[in-house]
Amino acid sequence: MSAQNNKQIATKWFEAFNAHDLEKLLSLYNDNAQHYSPKLKIRMPETQGLIKGKQALREWWQDAFDRLPTLQYEVGKLTADEDQVFMEYIRRVDGEDDLSVGEVLQIDNGLIVFSRVYHG
Repeated sequence: MSAQNNKQIATKWFEAFNAHDLEKLLSLYNDNAQHYSPKLKIRMPETQGLIKGKQALREWWQDAFDRLPTLQYEVGKLTADEDQVFMEYIRRVDGEDDLSVGEVLQIDNGLIVFSRVYHG
């Protein structure tokens, strides 16, 4: 895939996430995708921060959308090549401090196969 196509996937990712549209969000992922997040380590220590497969992604994000109904991501910068996108964004939740986030989406055949979150 081209860098431009991968940026489009990232843009769709933000649109789906901010709409809390779980099905649209999951449609961007490979069935066997993996996701690493420091928040997973805190909320689900048994995962050591890594979850695998769409069902685990579904449960993780559904929980986030249920717990944090005002959760929104403000896109800062998208930097892409033919294999991945580095996304910089601000995590916003009413009543919480804004959080600077970096996330890498690794993309293969037009689907996200791995994502890793970095908190600043």
